[in-house]
Amino acid sequence: MSTANPTEQTTLTLGKECPQVDFDPFSDAMLDDPFAAYEHYRQIAPVVKLTKYDCYAVLDYHELNIMLTDWENFSSAAGVGLINFHHEKPWRPKSIILEVDPPDHTVSRRVLNRVLSRPAMEKMRQSFAAEASTLITALVARKEFDGIKDLAEVYPLKVFPDAVGLNELGRENLLAYGTLAFNATCPRNHLFEASLQGSESVIAWIMSQCERQALSPDGLGAQIFTAVDRGEVTAVEAAMLVRSLLSAGVDTTINGLGNALLCFARFPQQWRLLKERPELVRSAIDEILRFEGALMNFFRTTSQAVNLGGYHIPKHEKVLVPFAAGNRDPKHWPDAHKFDITRETKGHLGFGGGVHMCVGQMVARLEVELILSQLLQQADTITLAGTPVRRLNNALRGLSSLPLRIA
Repeated sequence: MSTANPTEQTTLTLGKECPQVDFDPFSDAMLDDPFAAYEHYRQIAPVVKLTKYDCYAVLDYHELNIMLTDWENFSSAAGVGLINFHHEKPWRPKSIILEVDPPDHTVSRRVLNRVLSRPAMEKMRQSFAAEASTLITALVARKEFDGIKDLAEVYPLKVFPDAVGLNELGRENLLAYGTLAFNATCPRNHLFEASLQGSESVIAWIMSQCERQALSPDGLGAQIFTAVDRGEVTAVEAAMLVRSLLSAGVDTTINGLGNALLCFARFPQQWRLLKERPELVRSAIDEILRFEGALMNFFRTTSQAVNLGGYHIPKHEKVLVPFAAGNRDPKHWPDAHKFDITRETKGHLGFGGGVHMCVGQMVARLEVELILSQLLQQADTITLAGTPVRRLNNALRGLSSLPLRIA
């Protein structure tokens, strides 16, 4: 007969209590440069409790990968932000692709996967490539430009809304909406409050543009609405999927393009290597996503009490997923803080992971590849012409300004 204390047995089964830390991943300083803090708190434990937000955070690549591939225990259905839908109402109707789990997620994902299939990407390639050539040719002639305002924002706001079938008027609202949507996934801090200013008209514009009658008949948006005719989704759900498509294909791509330009401006030897070996362009994109990924913070919610990495997380608790922490974990990535386009990057978390992996990743990859390919053809060097300015966002990592000089 066992004489072990029942409490001790439960502790062994459920795991150790998570260390409580005062780390604030949403402070301006951490959003600007979180990597030293990730490493500091990772030395304490792979899973910690953030006292400021009464939630948990996972910092090791191994445990993050487990979370992202286990939707049954780490659910998205209670929201991918700090707001817990078990206890609070979302600020907007929840996403039927990002904030649902299978089987509902499977239906929505099937619709978007069909629209964003590989053949669909190849069909878009020609028009996307032509726009990339025109834009880069003009910027090369200027020699100096802002990599964000003149390139990273201009290109995605042209090619992808065109492909979706969006009206040309008012597209600047996509930037404001994306800023709000991603800031709202995390605490109601000053970034979220600032995003709310004037948001009513922005949200109204977005909602109106995602309706069937507002979309061109030959775009991706209209293709989503054919799922209504097949009885797969309702008209309301189709409009929500168009909205999700725009969020997935614009904001992360803008930040991803800006981050790519920053990496090559900061590490000119890597640009020289890519010039010598242009076949590495896709490998380079994955290393950019690992080293300086656009997606920074989301949340999951435990469906039941779990043991993760030997640590106990109770049921219905919010758990922070800091993708960048996993992508710079030196236990998984040799020389994790080194930018190396020849690195084996399989398994990086730049697009998330599991069933909720970013649905717009094929679009983002295509756009970054085409811009880099044009720069490889037309520019020998990419250098900083001033100091980059970071755009702080609770969920995204990007820049508001990137002065560049190309020759």
